[in-house]
Amino acid sequence: MTAVTAFARDPGTAVYYDRRAEEYDEWYEGRGRYAGPDRWPGLMAEVDRVIELVGALPPARTLDVACGTGFLTRHLRGFVVGLDRSRAMLTLAMRRLPGQVTLLADALRLPFADSAFDRVFTGHFYCHLPTDERRAFLAEVRRVGTELVVIDTPSRPGVQAEEWQDRVLNDGSRHRIYKRYLTAEQLAGEIGGQVMFAGTWFVAIRAM
Repeated sequence: MTAVTAFARDPGTAVYYDRRAEEYDEWYEGRGRYAGPDRWPGLMAEVDRVIELVGALPPARTLDVACGTGFLTRHLRGFVVGLDRSRAMLTLAMRRLPGQVTLLADALRLPFADSAFDRVFTGHFYCHLPTDERRAFLAEVRRVGTELVVIDTPSRPGVQAEEWQDRVLNDGSRHRIYKRYLTAEQLAGEIGGQVMFAGTWFVAIRAM
């Protein structure tokens, strides 16, 4: 496999997420190319389960790293800061997070004091990070918060554990994105947490 140098700080990846912002929620909502229960069996039920899980977390000072459009962020209770590298994503997130804070910043160098948050939350970000960036991210999480909740996509039959994906957006542009797929147990072991949910399309891990 081609050596991976970066995801969180990769310029090409940043372009991809800026261009994907307006269509990002199509996957969560089963629209566009993601429409049809036969192609994504059980997806909508798992989306509802994850939303319920996020909303059931105790209220806390929470930092959502790579908050994207705020699709999951809006269900977090307490004081919430949504952080992302993409201006286009944050523009959408701001509409969903009235009264909360959104911030354009580097996920690997968080602009906050030590112990500024009770919880760090992240969805579909951690398993994109190559080794060096994972270490940097986890070090920052431990510095600014005492709890970590990770939502991601688990491994499943027919999907390689680590790969470069060629992703095509609705405008026809093509982008290469790095991704790893872990079982719930593997992800829990990596971050030192417990499994909250393990499905076909989502896995949720909580580390205290």
